Amino acid sequence: MNTSINESLQLGEIPSHPEDNALSPHEIEQPVLAQPDGGKAAWLMLASCCLIQVPVWGFSSVFGVFQEYYSSNNVLQGSKGDLATVGTTSTGLLYLLSPVTFTLLTRYPRLQIWCAPTGLVITVIGSLLSSFSVKVWQLIATQGVICAIGNALLFGLPSLYLDQWFIRRKGLALGIMWAAKSITGVALPFIASACLKKFGSSTTLRAWTVTTLLTTLLSLPYMKPRIPVSASASARPLDLSFLRLGTFWMLQAGNIMQSFGYFLPSTYLPTYSTGTVGLPEFMGTLLVSLFNATSIFGGIALGILCDRCNVTNVLLFSSVGSALSVLLFWGMASSADPGSHAGVALLTVFAISYGFFAGGFSSTWSGIITEVRDESSSSLETGLVFGLLAGGRGIGNVISGPLSTVLIGQGALGRDGATGYETQYGTLILFTGITAFLGAWGWMWRYMSPAVRCLH
Repeated sequence: MNTSINESLQLGEIPSHPEDNALSPHEIEQPVLAQPDGGKAAWLMLASCCLIQVPVWGFSSVFGVFQEYYSSNNVLQGSKGDLATVGTTSTGLLYLLSPVTFTLLTRYPRLQIWCAPTGLVITVIGSLLSSFSVKVWQLIATQGVICAIGNALLFGLPSLYLDQWFIRRKGLALGIMWAAKSITGVALPFIASACLKKFGSSTTLRAWTVTTLLTTLLSLPYMKPRIPVSASASARPLDLSFLRLGTFWMLQAGNIMQSFGYFLPSTYLPTYSTGTVGLPEFMGTLLVSLFNATSIFGGIALGILCDRCNVTNVLLFSSVGSALSVLLFWGMASSADPGSHAGVALLTVFAISYGFFAGGFSSTWSGIITEVRDESSSSLETGLVFGLLAGGRGIGNVISGPLSTVLIGQGALGRDGATGYETQYGTLILFTGITAFLGAWGWMWRYMSPAVRCLH
C-alpha cells in the first residue's frame, strides 16, 4: 500500500486504484468511510476502549494491595518473595504478547471478529480459577499467565481500531485511553482493600471475575473498525521496512529501559509505607490511588504534547520528572521515625509527581509512531509499531519481577536507616530512578548521533 492511498483510506475516501491497496475490493463494505478524529461513532469507540481497560488492567493496577494482604495473612503456601512475580507477569506477559496479537490481527483481518470473545472466555476462566488458588505458583499460573493471555486479546483489538478512528488527534485519544487505565486504579485499591478485609481473597477474586465479564460485554457493541473487513478477507502483506530505522530502535531502547523500573513503585509502595515507614495500612492503598489518579492527568497531558511537540522533548520532560520524583521524594522519605509527618509528606508528593510524569509515559507512543512514520519512506503499519512498543514494555515488566527480589536482597545503601536509601529498598529505589531517566534515551540519541557521525 503506498502512502497516498493509505492516507485517502484514513480520511474516508475510496482509492481510484483498489489493486494498489492492501485491502481487496471485497473487503470494503461501504462506499464512503466514516470521518476520523470526531463524530458519534469515533467517540463511542473511544469510550468502549476506555471501558475495556477495567478488565484488562484492573487487577494489575491494584496488585500491590493484594500483595500486602497475602504478605500479612497466611492465605497462600509458598515463598512470599515470589508474590511480586504475579503482578509483573500479569502485565508483562500482556505487553509481550502484543507484537504477536497485533501482527496476526493486521495480517489476517478476518481474525478480528473472534479476538475479543476469545479473550473474554480465557480471562474469565483464568480469573475464576485464581479464586481457588492455595499456593503462590497457582496464582502466578492463573492471574499471571492465563488472564494475561486473555487480556492481551482484549487489549489488541480496541488499540488497533483506535488507530483507525483517530489520525490527527491520535495523541489525545491514546492519552485518554491510558488515562482510563489509570482511573481503574483510583477507586479499585479502596474497593479491593475493603473486600479483602471483609470477604477474603477467594470471594474478592470471584467478584472480580463477574466485573470482568460485565464490563467487557458492555464495551463490545461499539468496538467496531472504521475500515470494515469481510469474513473472506485475504492475508495482508506487512511492511516491516521501519525496522531498519535507527530512530525506531533508539526510541524503543528508551521505552524498554524505562519499563525496567516503572512498575516497581506501585508494586512496593503499600509494603514500603506500612512495613518500613510505619504508616497505617490504608495509607499504602491511598498512595497507590494517588499514583493512579495523577496518571490520568499525566497521560492526557503527554498525549496532547505529542500531538504538538517533538516526541523526544516530551520523553525528556517525562523522564527527568520521573527520575527526580524517585530520587528526591521516595529516596529521602524518612523511616527513622515510624509514622513521621515528613515520611508521609514525601511519599505523598512522590506518589503524585511520579504518577504524573511516569504514569503517562505510554502516551508518548503516539509521538513515537509519528516520528517513525515521518522517517519511513513507505506506508507504515502503525498498529504493528504500537504492538512492538507494548512488547518492549513487557520485556522490562517481566524481568522487573524477579529482578526486584534480587535488588531488595542487595539491601540498604547505608546503615542509619534515616532515608529510603538506607533501608532494604535502597538499591531498588536507586535502580528505579536511573531507569526512569533512561526513558529519555531517544532524546539523548537525537543529540549524540550527529557527534557519532562526525567521528566517522
